[in-house]
Order: sequence, then structure tokens, then C-alpha cells
Amino acid sequence: MYQKKIERTLDCGVVLTKEVLHGKWKSTLLHFIARGVRRPSDLQRSIPSATRRVLTIQLNELEQHGLIGKTIFPQLPPKVEYHLTQLGESLLPVIDVMEQWGNEHRATLEPLLAASPGAPNVTES
Repeated sequence: MYQKKIERTLDCGVVLTKEVLHGKWKSTLLHFIARGVRRPSDLQRSIPSATRRVLTIQLNELEQHGLIGKTIFPQLPPKVEYHLTQLGESLLPVIDVMEQWGNEHRATLEPLLAASPGAPNVTES
């Protein structure tokens, strides 16, 4: 298993927040769960460029960090729904500000990001 060579220091609030949200889709997952997208298949449809495996890993990490909870319904086929915990809900203002900032600066950022090597197609949204 991979071990980081540099020790993590969590003595700064920004670093701690980044550590919890580290992952390409974690803030997006929290955003959609807060807006009522609760089932894994619905989350997959909401974020089509993310693989099911990566979403599952990041949902599990969000659950381990106490930001989301998972309800498993005892039925066939199995049904799973995610919900925000109180800790997860406390992150929503941060995520909302991130979304607002991105939307306000979209015209400046999209051309810059598109010009980056290996950049995804940012006009698909």
C-alpha cells in the first residue's frame, strides 16, 4: 500500500479542510447530496465524467470522515441512499461560496484552464 513520504501536518484550518475534501468529486458529491440527489446511480448520472469506482471510493471516504451517512434499505434489489450529517451540512456554506466564485470568474478561468496541458473540455456543463 502506498505511504506518503511527507508527514501530514494538520495544524492549519485550510490544510485540514483540504484534507477532508481532497478528491476530485468530493465537494461535488456533497453539493448534489445536499440538493436531494441521494442514490448512487443518480449521483453517477449527475456526474457522468466520474467513474462509478471513483465515486464509490470518495463516497466511502466522505462517510469515514463523518460528512455523509448511508442508509441501506433491507429489500431486493438492495437500495442505498446517502444523506448529509450535521458535520457535512456545516460545509455547505464553503461549497456554496466555491460555486459562486467559480461562476463569477468563469469567463476568465475557462480559457485559461482549456489552454492547460491535459485539460478537460470545460465547456461541457
